[in-house]
Amino acid sequence: MDIQHIVIALLVGYVFGMIPNGYLYGKSQGVDIYKVGSGNPGSTNISRTLGKKAGATVLLLDMAKTIVPILVLCMIWKPVTVDETTLIILWGGLGAVLGHDFPVFPKLKGGKGIACSGALIIAFEWKLALILVLIFLVVVKTTGYVSVGSITAAVMFFVLTAVFGYFGMLPMSMGIYPMVLAIVFFASALAIWQHRSNIDRLRKGTESKFHFKK
Repeated sequence: MDIQHIVIALLVGYVFGMIPNGYLYGKSQGVDIYKVGSGNPGSTNISRTLGKKAGATVLLLDMAKTIVPILVLCMIWKPVTVDETTLIILWGGLGAVLGHDFPVFPKLKGGKGIACSGALIIAFEWKLALILVLIFLVVVKTTGYVSVGSITAAVMFFVLTAVFGYFGMLPMSMGIYPMVLAIVFFASALAIWQHRSNIDRLRKGTESKFHFKK
């Protein structure tokens, strides 16, 4: 995959990633999600302030804005090898995460990108995604902190990709293994960086535990 296709994939994903699903859903309910709870437009804050159905809806919408650009790119470019498909998924999905986290419009506030990252992983390899979801749920259930679950899953995304990829258990050849690791490392590091305020609150003991609103 040459640099031109990489840039296009990132840009297409970025445009879709900027769609402010959390903000729009909140507005439809008469709530400015930027001014309630943590002020984050992600599904966790939506769940805390508007209930679990609202959170699930935004979660699915944020996942969709990652999957759709990947499908669009695949339909346009028609990849013929597994490696080509994998790189389209990873670059397009990464673009969506960046669009969600860092929207270009000044009035929009980015999220932490976990739902978008999750959709990227599902598109990449659903069995890997299932393992990471189980890890996430166990950590959240054990600690009570969504942030800890998200950070742990982000770390394990890179670790498991490195291990499974090396042993040929992921949809890619060793020819693109270094590039895949670089993309996944960046995506994992970005997810952790986006949780820096949560990490600070965890250190201070002021991080809120997660409870679904009925």
